[in-house]
Amino acid sequence: MAQNGIMPTGKITPPEKVRFNFEKEYPNKVPVWSIEYVGDDNDEIRYEAKFNADKNTKALAVYDNLGYLKAYELQILYSQLPQKAQAYLKKNYPAKAIHEIAVVVDDKNKTTYEVGVEKNSQFYDVIFDKNGGFDVSIQKD
Repeated sequence: MAQNGIMPTGKITPPEKVRFNFEKEYPNKVPVWSIEYVGDDNDEIRYEAKFNADKNTKALAVYDNLGYLKAYELQILYSQLPQKAQAYLKKNYPAKAIHEIAVVVDDKNKTTYEVGVEKNSQFYDVIFDKNGGFDVSIQKD
């Protein structure tokens, strides 16, 4: 376990280049690191840094094992969603079904909105494009 940076407590220490790039991009932020395996065969490593963007706002920065930022996710309020997305949610989900809302910017500078919802005891990420147009709904485990 020591070779891959995973300690028995479940906390991880990412490679130096990942930590360096995080500290350069988000100075004075204290992350909680986790690791995620992605890709067709779950053979790609992603290091996820959860941190407070400000006093009341949570953020997530995702890096590959070379230290490149793959995505940045920032928690937002319902009122900060584009109107088109708000209208879609209002039509398709009761307000109490909405659990979390984030704006996501990927490594290609593509902006999307992700809304975590619960419907029929199942959890979904409802994804909207940068203008608030519905893109896809993905069931979560």
